[in-house]
Amino acid sequence: MQPFDWSKKKIIVTGGAGFLGSHLVAHLNEVGADEIVVPRSKSYDLRDKDAVVQLYADNPNTDMVIHLAATVGGIGANRENPGTYFFDNIMMGTLLLEHARRNNVPKFVGIGTVCSYPKITPIPFQEDNLWNGFPEETNAPYGIAKRAMLMQSMAYRDEFGFNAIHVLPTNLYGPGDNFDHKSSHVIPAMIRKMVEADENGENVTLFGDGSPTREFLYVKDAVRGIALAAAHYDKRDPVNLGSGKEISIKALAELIKELVNFSGDIIWDTSYPNGQPRRNVDSTRAKAEFGFEATVTFREGLKEVIDWYLANRQQLAATHS
Repeated sequence: MQPFDWSKKKIIVTGGAGFLGSHLVAHLNEVGADEIVVPRSKSYDLRDKDAVVQLYADNPNTDMVIHLAATVGGIGANRENPGTYFFDNIMMGTLLLEHARRNNVPKFVGIGTVCSYPKITPIPFQEDNLWNGFPEETNAPYGIAKRAMLMQSMAYRDEFGFNAIHVLPTNLYGPGDNFDHKSSHVIPAMIRKMVEADENGENVTLFGDGSPTREFLYVKDAVRGIALAAAHYDKRDPVNLGSGKEISIKALAELIKELVNFSGDIIWDTSYPNGQPRRNVDSTRAKAEFGFEATVTFREGLKEVIDWYLANRQQLAATHS
């Protein structure tokens, strides 16, 4: 691959103050980018056309948009807010991509979700299977909204020659993750529940029966993959980013129990849905196209997340119930 000079690029990173975004901005700084714009929601509501128009007007000569901003959450949050999750995500993607095209931005990097894959998909998930069915019901509105952004990027490339790519990271985890009880994903939710239950001498109740499997990608591996794709990938087809490792939710719970020294019992509440039966993506396209491979082992990554949470509990408690 040819070297990529990040120092000469002006980059808008939506969601750049969030979990994934903050790690991406740090990584881009490390590889030489020094003109990064992070639009904040109080100044730019990316669901609103006028705000998106203003964002581009305020940042002429933008070389690249990396769209990470999203309204996301776990199974419970998806079930409670399907309309919000659909509207917020489809509007942000649609407006940002359309006005990037109108402003002749040279490259748009859309970040999708593994939730866009059909509920029943051959393992490992290959990008060509993305259109072969409906997503798992509990997160279908979010998954379909992100799938629509991919369709838009492909259509814009075909009609306008617009350089938009679509990257599909699998489930992410890492330091700085969301530990809010109402909207956190499975790893931070389990860590917090077990730490708090252990202090109170209680057991922990988890949703479903623990049988589904998931693949997890450490956030610092993910941002390295996103940056490589942004620099070197220029095709219409989506591209997966994954670790290649699959683990059941039950095995995940037992591993976290061990790492946080939780002494209570884990109770499975089967009145709640399991979610998608399996998630494991094929990342061979990412390796072939821009040399991406995950490097952080799952156990190593989990230890870092747990250490980060324990060090930041008091600060998090001030902002999350």
